[in-house]
Amino acid sequence: MRFKHAAFTMLELVFVIVIMGIIGKFGVEFLAQAYNSFIFSKINHELQSNSEAAVEFIAKRLEGRIKDSVIARTEINGTVVAVADATGDSFTVLEWIASDEDGFRGNSLPNWSGIIDLGSNTSNGNALYSPETNTSAENRLITVLSNNDSNINDGALYFIGSDSDIQSGYGWNGQITDQNRTMHPINNDANISQFIPAAGTGNFHEVYEYYKLSWTANAIVLQNNNLYFYYNYQPWKGEIATDGKRSLLMQNVSTFRFTAIGSIIKIQVCAKSTVLSQDGGDYSLCKEKTVF
Repeated sequence: MRFKHAAFTMLELVFVIVIMGIIGKFGVEFLAQAYNSFIFSKINHELQSNSEAAVEFIAKRLEGRIKDSVIARTEINGTVVAVADATGDSFTVLEWIASDEDGFRGNSLPNWSGIIDLGSNTSNGNALYSPETNTSAENRLITVLSNNDSNINDGALYFIGSDSDIQSGYGWNGQITDQNRTMHPINNDANISQFIPAAGTGNFHEVYEYYKLSWTANAIVLQNNNLYFYYNYQPWKGEIATDGKRSLLMQNVSTFRFTAIGSIIKIQVCAKSTVLSQDGGDYSLCKEKTVF
């Protein structure tokens, strides 16, 4: 004898449909939340890693700066302002003269020693003797680092303890044509341990025992929400950042700020995402670092 199963009643059918609808609704919401959480985590991680990498890059370059040379501008080739005097949010350019730390470390020995023997018979207005310096090795290094765009004859000396004029001493407002400024343009000599004045700049003045050698300035510039690094240019030769080379550090930058107290500089980089929004605006994440 067969038993027949009764079909769903209308009430049972409605009940099943309601239950399935509730389960489906919460299931879709759960999947949407999981997807949103994944997207947020992914974008947040990208913003953190990108902004941190940019801040670390800038900080490492600033560690090798000539501290008195750092300036701020509101635009490339804009008015020169000492970084300590740069207040407000309008400054988008941070620029400085870079000491050649690679040459100072050298390979087995430094390429330049950082010392002038003021008591040497060869140290005078026409030449400076720097013991344990090898200008030939330094020239090769500069040529490699600049991709053949610069050499030691594009370099300049900065004497530690010398007077520092931010407007005229470094070439920020035009070429240095004498040896009376903070930066002293040089040429190499037949003696690889000597520096001579660059052609047409006269004899050396205001010489001190300790020096740093530079062959380039550096600049960090915020342009159209992109952060760029400029290098391989010489202000003491009348060049500006756009005469050098440019590398893209980071895209989608909402903020690049810096402030200085004495020789200490604090930098901040904020990255933004247009995918995520917060209170009607772009989602941003900031990283900052203090450089001594």
